[in-house]
Parts: sequence; C-alpha cells; structure tokens
Amino acid sequence: MLVVLGATGNVGRELVARLAEAGEEVAAVARKAPEAPLPRRVRHVQGDLSSPASLAPHLKNASGVFLLIPGGGADISPQVLRELLETARVSRVVLLSSLAVDTRPLATSHAHLRAVEEGVRSLAVPWTLLRPGGFASNALAWVPSVRAERAIAAPFADVALPVVDPADIAAVADRALREEGHAGKVYTLTGPVAISPRQQATVISKALGTPLRFVEWSREEARSMMLRFMPEPVADGTLDILEAPTEAERRVSPDVEQVLGRPASLFSAWVERHVAAFRPPMGVSNPEI
Repeated sequence: MLVVLGATGNVGRELVARLAEAGEEVAAVARKAPEAPLPRRVRHVQGDLSSPASLAPHLKNASGVFLLIPGGGADISPQVLRELLETARVSRVVLLSSLAVDTRPLATSHAHLRAVEEGVRSLAVPWTLLRPGGFASNALAWVPSVRAERAIAAPFADVALPVVDPADIAAVADRALREEGHAGKVYTLTGPVAISPRQQATVISKALGTPLRFVEWSREEARSMMLRFMPEPVADGTLDILEAPTEAERRVSPDVEQVLGRPASLFSAWVERHVAAFRPPMGVSNPEI
C-alpha cells in the first residue's frame, strides 16, 4: 500500500493517477473527498497531519509514503511526524519540500519545512527529498481575471524563473516511491527554461486565441492579495523570491531529465492541458478590451 498525503492537490492528484495506472493500491489522504470518482485500487482517507492519530492506522506498514506539508507548515511538529512514521514502520518516504529550503537558509517562511527535512533525513528508512521551484500551476490564480476581464495581474513582470509542471514532480515522486536507486537523494525540480509572468501571460493568450491585458502589480498590491490565502511569513518569503531570485533560484536543474529520461515540460505544455480552465463558462462572453 502506498499512501499519498495531499492527494487532491496539484501534485498529489497527478501522483495518485500515476500510481493507480501502474496497478498500485493507494490510500489517497485529503481533508475533503475528491469531487471526481477515484481510480480502481484507490481509496480515499479523510484526514491530515493536524490529526496524526487519525492517520496512524492508514500509514501502518505502508510500502511508501508521499509526504506533503501544508503551506502554513504548523500542522504537525517534526518530532511528532518522525514518531508517527517510525511507529507505523513505513518502508520509504518521499517528502515534497521546496527549493527555498536550500536557497534561503535563514528565511522564516521555510523554517518549519527545513525542520521537517531534518526529521525525514534522520529516519532509519529510505527517504528522498523533492525540492521544486515555483509551480506552473500557480497560473491558475489568474483564472478569475482572465475569464472576467481578459486580464492578468502579477508583480515583477519581467523576472524569469524556471517554473515546474506539477505533473513532472509527480512523475519523479512516482519513480522515487516505486524504484530503487533514489534513497538519500535530493532532487531539485524545475522547468527547462526560465519564464517571466509577462511571458506566461503571452503563452496563455496564444493558447486561448485571444489578447490578454497584462497589469503589473506593486509588491504591496501582490502582498495584499496573497495574504488572503497564505500566512504572512510565507507571502513575504514568496515575494522575496519573485522580486530578487538568487542565482540558484534562476538556474535550470537537470534532475527531472536525469530521473525521467526526458526533458522537463515547458510551461506551454502545462497551459495546453489546462487551457479550458481559463475559458469563460458557456454562455458567458468576455468584455472587449
């Protein structure tokens, strides 16, 4: 049995589908039941790390656990998490971490995740750390404004980063959970080329076949919006990366290609698979620009 925490998220959903297609039995852990029917051999487990005792029976003797720590990071202490995994006697752990754990060692926004990494490294079972940069799927935040106004707003319009397709993260996690040779490895996961918010908007516009207006937000405007759905330290830490990325954060990593034997996916490939999300519902027309 493989256990996937955060099973309805951008990475978890892709990973569950991959594991099911490979014929694995999967416990898909999420706070809410998925809206779509689950594949065969997949069962939903309602729970999260804020209630470790509720997860313990489902983790027992799992052949592998994909571990996702919620954005706030404070749902479980690293010590309790380690005790939970060791008591359950899981055989393998794959942690979805963040590139910022390495590139921003003093940032409070990722302090909890750094502590979780240390706890996972101390486990007596094989572990693998996945450190992605920014997700291509963050562009879904633009769906409401694209649908309603044919507009995209973002800060730091021309700062380019190699955003990664969540499907690539899931593919690497799949390999790490089911193959030998990944124990003790730390994989930096990025896309194959850096791309700025303005360039992302152009890609979405071409996919939709309609012009989109780009609005560059100030840092303060972006921060105000981000605080609606993320803690203050996380919002500030994210903005620091978006505004002034380090050389390491700008760098394209070879790890996706080395693990999968193919290049990492372009942002345009992610857009092609999700372009329908940006289209207005049937019967609703966009305003003219």
